[in-house]
Amino acid sequence: MSFEQLFKEISPEAISDNVFTLTGKDLYAITAGKQEHYNSMVGSGGGFGLIFRKPATWCFIREDRYTLELIQKEQTYTLSYFPQKYKEKMLFLGSKTGRDSDKMREVELTSIQTPSSDMSFREAKLVIECSLTALIPGLPDYFCKQETKNYINEAYREEKAYRKIVFGDITHVWAKK
Repeated sequence: MSFEQLFKEISPEAISDNVFTLTGKDLYAITAGKQEHYNSMVGSGGGFGLIFRKPATWCFIREDRYTLELIQKEQTYTLSYFPQKYKEKMLFLGSKTGRDSDKMREVELTSIQTPSSDMSFREAKLVIECSLTALIPGLPDYFCKQETKNYINEAYREEKAYRKIVFGDITHVWAKK
């Protein structure tokens, strides 16, 4: 089945899932690249809102992640949300790097190309296509609360483990039919 047979386009305002569940409890796949070469990673955390009057998303990605490298190169990416029954298969996406392996062929999820030529998965229940807006360092000094600075310093002791905050304009939202 084609992408259009599996998914219908909806407006960002029509997303009916609880955003705190989508970004806080559910795992999601962040995918960048095109059909010839793409990579996915597991995401957790982030959010939805308006940035400069446009519907947008933000998420946190380790600076050394291959997916972040592809986001910067392509300037587009998808956020794909799955039913809980795919949790174990999704965790595979976070178990190894795509830089040094062929994990996208090994994962037990079926890749599919969106009409915009971005990559996602047939099994997803919701696919959000994004255009990169900004990358902001998630360094401790950028945060105001000491509690947050302490958390970052403890959680990310190695400099390469720091996160970047990835902001993207929502270009398309697709819900499973």
